[in-house]
Amino acid sequence: MKVLFLTHSYPRQIGDAPGSFVLRLAAALRGEGVETSVVAPAGPGLSDHETFDNIPVERFRYAPRRYETLAYTGTMATQVQASWSARVALLGFLGAEFRSAVRARRAFEPDVIHAHWWFPNGLVGTWLGRMAHKPLVTTLHGSDVRLARSVAFSRPAFRHVMNNSAAVTAVSRWLATEAAGVVAAPTPVVAPMPVATDLFSPNGSRRRDRLLFVGRLNKQKGVEVLLHALSRVDDTSIGLDVIGDGEDRESLVALAGALGIGDRVTWHGALPQPELVEFYRGAAALVVPSLEEGLGLVAVEAQLCETPVVAFESGGLPDIVQHDRTGILVREVDAGALAAALVSLLSREDRGASLGAAARLHALATFAPESVARRYAEIYRAAIASSPR
Repeated sequence: MKVLFLTHSYPRQIGDAPGSFVLRLAAALRGEGVETSVVAPAGPGLSDHETFDNIPVERFRYAPRRYETLAYTGTMATQVQASWSARVALLGFLGAEFRSAVRARRAFEPDVIHAHWWFPNGLVGTWLGRMAHKPLVTTLHGSDVRLARSVAFSRPAFRHVMNNSAAVTAVSRWLATEAAGVVAAPTPVVAPMPVATDLFSPNGSRRRDRLLFVGRLNKQKGVEVLLHALSRVDDTSIGLDVIGDGEDRESLVALAGALGIGDRVTWHGALPQPELVEFYRGAAALVVPSLEEGLGLVAVEAQLCETPVVAFESGGLPDIVQHDRTGILVREVDAGALAAALVSLLSREDRGASLGAAARLHALATFAPESVARRYAEIYRAAIASSPR
């Protein structure tokens, strides 16, 4: 079986975090007898054709270099809403992705088209699928569902993709429910993305005084609430490592200073996945203060390192964190409640070690690449069987 992936987020080099789970799925599918090829956007310094882990990738140009900023930044929707030049670039993106996908389809001759995120890739996938008479599988990751829910004029396109996909998957139960509530369409099948179980592992060197955050620095990720929570933790020896970049970095650094915790927070910027391992292994806990997270793969990465996870009971995180069994879920979205949960965890005799051990077992069973690939291979076969010849 051959499957063509369409995605706007894909690793630019080995170890790059954006879209790493797409590459991981493609590689794991080989064990199920599934061959994959990928269509993804261009970026600075990237070749038009390259191969990662024996997976061929075709990169498409969609605007003059200085305007090719829509991909790999996590801010596509924001840019398009705020800038006419970004809207023009988006039109170029859709056209260029379609042309590149047509070329890849002719050369690769896939049995299935798999679009990651309904927009823009699922939309392009419907055009390609109809032209090539191939079934389309669309996976919802979270940001795309927020777009459909918050931008009314996007809903007809969302409905079009949902109804013209042979199968729609969502990476969490919450996301599947949210998608079904936006438009009248069949509820997506829950099928998460894989995590690098070979990379993330424990080594028993956890520090007792360092919390960790990993993610983009924007409002949805909740770093502001985390900083307020840390300021309410009376033990001033407790510090925080922040890994990630984003549009809110400067304001968040200023907030830490205003709260009097500037010397307790270290800002590391974005790091490649291999460098995250030691941070996970060394943290007393990973804190995930996100709201309406599609799934939250950083929580799974931490769990594989037996690091306790403290998160708000929001979005897809309850699929990962089982309260007081594999981590701590905080029901009230409030800095005080988050601070209390952190103090409670750090006050335990084992500092949450038993939670971390149980979490690793759950993560291995649920998010191992082999298990996820097996699930998607079944979805592809069912899509082929249900599509008209």
